[in-house]
Amino acid sequence: MTVALVTGGGTGIGAAVARRLARDGYRVCVTGRRREPLEEVAAEIGGLAIPADTSDEHAVAGLLATVAGQLGPVAALVCSAGTSAGGTVLEQTLERWQRVLATNLTGAFLVCRAALPQLIETGGAIVTISSLGGLRATPASAAYASSKAGLVMLTQCMALDHGPQGVRANCVCPGWIRTPMADAAMEELGPSRDEAYARVNVTNPLRRPGTPEEVAATVAWLLSREAAYVNGAVIGVDGGVGNIDAASLEFVG
Repeated sequence: MTVALVTGGGTGIGAAVARRLARDGYRVCVTGRRREPLEEVAAEIGGLAIPADTSDEHAVAGLLATVAGQLGPVAALVCSAGTSAGGTVLEQTLERWQRVLATNLTGAFLVCRAALPQLIETGGAIVTISSLGGLRATPASAAYASSKAGLVMLTQCMALDHGPQGVRANCVCPGWIRTPMADAAMEELGPSRDEAYARVNVTNPLRRPGTPEEVAATVAWLLSREAAYVNGAVIGVDGGVGNIDAASLEFVG
């Protein structure tokens, strides 16, 4: 069976990806900082849970060695670990800036670097989870948007450098997806979570947020042999909002 490693696999998009890959027949390991949600997902899918801080080089080395020892070499890697801290450059503290980049960008770099020897061996594939915010600027998102934009370029560099070794790397950029992190943001916007989701999707052609399962479906396709000639792609899962000028929707009912 094909072995998949999903970072940030305890909640949100990562958990949905882990469930989808398990249904598709992968042997799945989920990792992240919090043990309890990881173990819940692993128990549900019959997978392996390994708590680890992916921004820690030594923890990542141990993680990949454990996965290979218990499940076999990794053939599918999904980098879904993410965090956010709002603020403009003037408002952002160095500590928060470094924390966001460590989780969203450096962590992905460390996991990919550690996993690449196994992925080269298996002819595997990488999917990173960036964001619509990594493709265009949004207010008060200096750290988050910068980290996610860096993740897009990291993915394309891996596609270029390691494609000749048989490894594909692609990036998924979700828009607003109903996850615990997005729910928390909506609660801050108010007045209710549903009203806030409606407001941030007012220029979205589909007029709604997405679901983690919809993102997971795209990830599963990118990892599959059906996408064997897709490499270095950056795919939006956002209802179309990333491809349409908001001004063009001004007169749409």
